[in-house]
Amino acid sequence: MKLNTICVQGGYTPGNGEPRQIPIVQSTTFKYSTSEDMGKLFDLEASGYFYTRLQNPTNDYVAAKIAELEGGTAAMLTSSGQAANFFALFNICSCGDHIVSSSSIYGGTFNLIDVTMRKMGIEATFVAPDCTEEELAAAFRPNTKAVFGETIANPALTVLDIEKFAKAAHDHGVPLIVDNTFATPVNCRPIEWGADIVTHSTTKYMDGHGACVGGAIVDSGKFDWMAHADKFPGLCTPDESYHGVTYAEKFGQAGAFITKCTVQLMRDLGCIQAPQHAFILNLGLESLHVRMARHCENAQAVAEFLQSHPNVTWVTYPGLPGDKYHEQAKKYLPGGSCGVVSFGVKGGRKAAETFMKHLKLAAIETHVADARTCCLHPASSTHRQMNDEQLVAAGVSPDLVRLSCGLEDKEDLIADLRQALDQV
Repeated sequence: MKLNTICVQGGYTPGNGEPRQIPIVQSTTFKYSTSEDMGKLFDLEASGYFYTRLQNPTNDYVAAKIAELEGGTAAMLTSSGQAANFFALFNICSCGDHIVSSSSIYGGTFNLIDVTMRKMGIEATFVAPDCTEEELAAAFRPNTKAVFGETIANPALTVLDIEKFAKAAHDHGVPLIVDNTFATPVNCRPIEWGADIVTHSTTKYMDGHGACVGGAIVDSGKFDWMAHADKFPGLCTPDESYHGVTYAEKFGQAGAFITKCTVQLMRDLGCIQAPQHAFILNLGLESLHVRMARHCENAQAVAEFLQSHPNVTWVTYPGLPGDKYHEQAKKYLPGGSCGVVSFGVKGGRKAAETFMKHLKLAAIETHVADARTCCLHPASSTHRQMNDEQLVAAGVSPDLVRLSCGLEDKEDLIADLRQALDQV
């Protein structure tokens, strides 16, 4: 099936007389006739369900659709995008290991890797997304276990050179993990460019309506764990906490990563997505291919307008000719990038605050990738504890405004921005 059809039909095919819509299995537990029947599930000798913390039919239907959209072999849902990124990394990293990551990533993920995971004994080296191949190779260590980056970084809007990072990862015998939240598989399928694991904050475009928090992990099924067995003992040696199973041997490249992540990390940490949220997520996925085109159309028009306004000093959007990442976006994102535009208001922090106060259509929110346009001035909200010098050091200029273009009419969005900018 084509991607547009997968959005609508993927993951779930009802049988005769079964629900046309994915059913919500709102149950924590599942009944069996004998202990032997349940024992087969615990031994991973049979497929089925026994406790929703590990797996739930509703979640599995939706995960299967996302795997199909990304071109992967297996997927799982998590309670949030942060949980997805943590699980994807922690599934192959442990105390004493090392991660190479692009420095241009979402601040929450940067803190996850640089602060929280460092407390767990996992170190990281951050490299500029525009680094040379030699600089990237120099970041690796003998104990490096993964490379991480974002297709389109939030909020810097840098476009990752996936092929460059994938080559470096594979040259060193480790997988590339790519967070594809902003692009979605509609605009980029990182697995086709060499990524091994893809993650999502499904809270964003996949849901698309600000209705539920969630995350997803997709395995490409292409990374040969057994070829690098010394690097990945968790996948390639018996897991004594789960009946001595060796995941890479029993489930192969197609299923080892997600199976281990489910029966080990989800079992112990429990960051499961609620079946109700999975149901809502699927409603969003059914229109993802239609919505992304409008988000990109609106963002392109808004970016071009902002670029011409005298009270705007700079605009960052990969779709703009002349943008630093325009050529890279044409390669990886030929159908469009995302609906988020970053720009600077002339006059700095105070001018940006004035602009924000006069918005009428765009709502001031910390959210992005919603059907409704939302806007954020980090210096007066999420980063308000920092002075201007500290903001610049953190990569967030005092004049920066992040605008997430929704599905409204682009002329209305431009009119709202024009009247607010005219007050500066």
